[in-house]
Amino acid sequence: MEIMGKAGQALKQVLESYNISQSQLATALGVERPIVFRWYHEKIDPTAETVADIVKALNKINQSAANDFIQVYLGNLTVIKNPIMTQSLPLSDQVNVTVLAQIFSDTTNSYKYLYFLSLLDILKRRNFDTLSSISFREIIVEMLANAWYPHNYFKLSFGKQDQIANKLDTLELEITEPILKFIDTDKKLLRNTINNQNIEDIISDINRYVSYRLIRPFFSQETRGIKDYDVNPSIINLANSQFDNKKPLYSFDAQDQKNCNAIILHPDWIQYLEKNYTIVKGWASWEWLNYMQQRNPSTPNVVNKLFMPQQRDSLTNQTKYWKTILNYQDIECIYSQVKLDKDYISLDHYLPWSFVAHDQLWNLIPTTKSANSSKSNNLPSEKYFNSFVELQHIGLTVAYQNITQSQWLKYSESFVSELKVSQANDLLNLEILRNAYQITTLPLISLATMQGFSPDWVYT
Repeated sequence: MEIMGKAGQALKQVLESYNISQSQLATALGVERPIVFRWYHEKIDPTAETVADIVKALNKINQSAANDFIQVYLGNLTVIKNPIMTQSLPLSDQVNVTVLAQIFSDTTNSYKYLYFLSLLDILKRRNFDTLSSISFREIIVEMLANAWYPHNYFKLSFGKQDQIANKLDTLELEITEPILKFIDTDKKLLRNTINNQNIEDIISDINRYVSYRLIRPFFSQETRGIKDYDVNPSIINLANSQFDNKKPLYSFDAQDQKNCNAIILHPDWIQYLEKNYTIVKGWASWEWLNYMQQRNPSTPNVVNKLFMPQQRDSLTNQTKYWKTILNYQDIECIYSQVKLDKDYISLDHYLPWSFVAHDQLWNLIPTTKSANSSKSNNLPSEKYFNSFVELQHIGLTVAYQNITQSQWLKYSESFVSELKVSQANDLLNLEILRNAYQITTLPLISLATMQGFSPDWVYT
């Protein structure tokens, strides 16, 4: 699964296409125009939480613009079943698309989302081969690989009753640097690592229902009212016997469940999915996002944690900011108390990147490379909080005194928007800044701790 597109890029494209001014959007959002300007020119990207407000604001101005914004935001992927959206999956005279749109109805765990998204990944990797079956093992391995980043790396909850996370936790996976650095092309190393494990019991458990229940909407009338233990055998029989006339998404390689080891996708569905891959992928991704946001309501940037990031963004601009500060002010690393040399600094995400999933300045401070490496994805001890805020205050104050106003407003924008202060100049007041950080960061640290990030890290 691929990472979503940046919201700033999507916003620029949509505003230009629909001739919507930045001032119009700013007024509808209730924010200052310079904030929209920064998004538009991709100086900063609005957070996932802000994106929802942008969609609502665009919907007031032009509903089609709101629709297209979400489409472009999800990487040129069209979605449906968003209450704002009016678009739907492309219709076909060969397959029943209306039924496909129902496969996630009444879903209580992650299995169906991961299963269908994994099928799409496999199909694309196979160049939409219409001849080969797809084994349950290949699908489950793909599901586990797709679930690894949101669960193991970003520590998202899949829901109290969901077992995917538990299955991943039972595996003793050798996670190498390419996987952690997001350079594992197409998750190949991760898939191989999972596939080399003894996962027969996991495959059997996960596949007890999902392969069969996913296509139940194709046979809703035939299976209505039957006992639960009869559903799987009925779906196998119906999918195999009515494969040509009813055209379910797939059939099975055997007539009884205990001998089923693979699915055979219908050629007409493969043709449809190949032709409309980006649209269908976007729809499924949006459904997956909605499911996960409901189960992680307070977690920042859920949208950027569902898919393997393609590559971490460069910190060039953020490093330039702190090097500018160091030109005018001596600074010590808040963790090691070592005086920093601007040519050898490392930028630390005070709240771990794997939790916030962004590189905004309000969460970045210069440290020694050894301290940053030691801290890794841990949550800092509370004893560093005041030093962190004071260092940010020094940076903002020195920048205000020594760079142009336009540059300072540019650098301070993420502070204003994320710390929710009234105006940029409030950042120069240490007590206002400290209070804003307390309100913003302390609940996030508590949430991150509950999600499994290691708390109370101290540099030694």
